[in-house]
Amino acid sequence: MIDNAKKTLHLQFYIFEEDKTGKIILDALLNAAKRGVSVFLQIDAYASQNFSGKMVKTLNESGVQFKWFEPVFKSKHFYFGRRLHHKIIIADGWQSLVGGINITDRYNDLHGKPAWKDMALFCEGETSYELHKLCRLMWGSEIEPDIISREGINKYCSAIPAEECCEVRVRRNDWVTRKQQITKSYLEMFRNANKHLTIMCSYFLPGRLFRKRLSQAVKRGVKVKVILAGPSDIMIVKHAERYLYEWLLKNNIEIYEYQKTVLHAKVAEYDNLWSTIGSYNVNNISAYASLELNLEIRNNEFSKKVENELEQIIAGECKPITKENYSSSTNFARRIWQRFCYGFINNVLKLFTFYFKQEE
Repeated sequence: MIDNAKKTLHLQFYIFEEDKTGKIILDALLNAAKRGVSVFLQIDAYASQNFSGKMVKTLNESGVQFKWFEPVFKSKHFYFGRRLHHKIIIADGWQSLVGGINITDRYNDLHGKPAWKDMALFCEGETSYELHKLCRLMWGSEIEPDIISREGINKYCSAIPAEECCEVRVRRNDWVTRKQQITKSYLEMFRNANKHLTIMCSYFLPGRLFRKRLSQAVKRGVKVKVILAGPSDIMIVKHAERYLYEWLLKNNIEIYEYQKTVLHAKVAEYDNLWSTIGSYNVNNISAYASLELNLEIRNNEFSKKVENELEQIIAGECKPITKENYSSSTNFARRIWQRFCYGFINNVLKLFTFYFKQEE
């Protein structure tokens, strides 16, 4: 996408490392700027704090426009804990890639270490143009005039074969601006599913409302499966997550732990009708603290492909968690520790999402 861009590139990432993978992307961005492409790179100031000032200077001097997303102590609308969790790239306003993938070596098979398991959705057409406009809006008033026109996008879209078109919409979560679109989409899924629903999530800590709607879906006869991390990069979250296993199993929700490597994908699908993919995890951090972005797809054929992919992952790369193997691996002390981790993650971190937003 970067190498083929002719006019504009917008990139937003939570983590951007200057490792082997990061340098490949950075070189490509510098080359795009040399070709005359308008390049806008925005990354989170907290998660990407190791991104060097030297590289920022190199980017700026080479024509790549760079911007931090709200450093923790330097924001007009101070919000401690508010982070840019997006992982998106848009080329020329008509191609986009949205998912859970950051720019770092952990997403590539390097040095004998398997890549983290993640997914992203590639789109062409109107959805990409909506993302292009969103990135411009988030950049701020100092951005240059837009060189991508609606007429040009319509021309691109008219050339896409009808059988390749489907309904896709952009969904966002940002508590500060009172956007809870992804949360609402998940609640709609729990309410509308009739046959099955599957959630793949790297940090799964559903709140009371989510748990209530999930249990109601099961009582209606919906088969609910969750694919969760086995190996984890944040073990305190994994311990907190396992505290909920007893509730999940009690409510006949099937649990599968991914075994091959660290799971980082955020995907959900139900009834071969609807699917979603992006940066949103089912927990209070995604619901109330971070800026999240998902693409929601309403298409039978695509959703069927998503379901088949998830079923293959369950069959070949996961360990089922049953009442028997969960009970045998958990003692009283471990349950106390899991309860502590759950309380810390689900309650204490609420303090870090308290915000002060001045009225305009």
